[in-house]
Amino acid sequence: MQRTFHRAVVTGLGAVTPIGNTTAEFWEGLAAGRNGIHRLSIYDPEPLTVQIAGEVKAWDPESYMDRKVARRTGRFAQFALGASTQALEDSGIDPTTGTWRDDIGVVMATSGGAFEMGEPWFEMQTKGARHADPFLITRLGQHMGAARVGRELGLRGPNTTINTACASGTDALGHALNMIRLGHSRALLAGGAEGLITPLSLASMGRLGALSHNNDDPEHASRPFDANRDGFILGEGAGVLLLESEESALARGAHIYAELAGVGWSFDATDDTSPDAGGQALSITRALADAGIAPTEVDYINCHGTSTPLNDRTETQAIKIALGDHAYRIPMSSTKSMTGHLAAAAGGIEAVAAILTMQNGCIPPTINYTTPDPTCDLDIVPNVARAASLRTVISNSFGLGGQNACAVFRRYESR
Repeated sequence: MQRTFHRAVVTGLGAVTPIGNTTAEFWEGLAAGRNGIHRLSIYDPEPLTVQIAGEVKAWDPESYMDRKVARRTGRFAQFALGASTQALEDSGIDPTTGTWRDDIGVVMATSGGAFEMGEPWFEMQTKGARHADPFLITRLGQHMGAARVGRELGLRGPNTTINTACASGTDALGHALNMIRLGHSRALLAGGAEGLITPLSLASMGRLGALSHNNDDPEHASRPFDANRDGFILGEGAGVLLLESEESALARGAHIYAELAGVGWSFDATDDTSPDAGGQALSITRALADAGIAPTEVDYINCHGTSTPLNDRTETQAIKIALGDHAYRIPMSSTKSMTGHLAAAAGGIEAVAAILTMQNGCIPPTINYTTPDPTCDLDIVPNVARAASLRTVISNSFGLGGQNACAVFRRYESR
């Protein structure tokens, strides 16, 4: 029997970020080139060598859940619920009607609350096993991002957690795409959520040499592709898409933002901390092939662009390998210059950014770009947003460890 394949379209968007706690605020910040990097406030920065981060500001979890549930929910899972609630509401779907409760699933990328478990462990060691936190797993377990979304919104479709380092968010979109294509789900909330900003994560990644130590000038610390970049800024938040089969969206007259046309994956198979241009290029090439799109059709790239010396140079090389001479004609930008690096959630929030870029005909800038790097010689749209008519955009996500993923979005057109 021949299987029917379904197109996946985006009908809802949700965002909780260092530059805005709603999709509208996030886009306003992107278009304006707003900086979201500041001195650490959720922990005391003084004992730390890295004292800056991209924190979500004025976060109120009780806007999305009651106080008792919020106390039992890790920060990353709170963000997941916030962005998912926004995306579901934006889609116009009421999950209490018809069969929607059973038809909507969740695919959430996250690292969970692993970096928050040190304090509960110390408390147990100090006070004894009888004082261990009984809700540790339900609060900080990696699976609780997707689980909290499904439970609070009452969704009984597939419920899955993805962790492939910084490629996770885009990886989650790819898994959701294939579930819709194969008819395993009518709609899915897919993306990423992260709350990694802790003293342990900042200290560990700081010692690794991955983070910027520009504590005296946080507003200019995240500067992808600039010759003076010195490391990434750890960010937090969530970005979620409501992906839906084309048939379902058309039947209910939904607003369609874009089509998720393809996703490609690869693995560097090299050193844990050394990115490989050939491996990254392979994920871009595979994504375009999956979407049935030629390299010359790409109109914009939302780059991984972390602001580390090695990553930005390697990504530039990868784009040239995958897209050839057309690479020099494609505008690209790194929204991490404004939000910092949301780790497992990066692909989710940057997918929201890529779609809004196409929707609004406006390319967000790479802020803090002042000194060109001759090894990063593509069109990075520096400092000020640029108007553009875009039909096809891609979003790159490359993980610390070698995992690579690329998503292709295109303007929706019926066939």
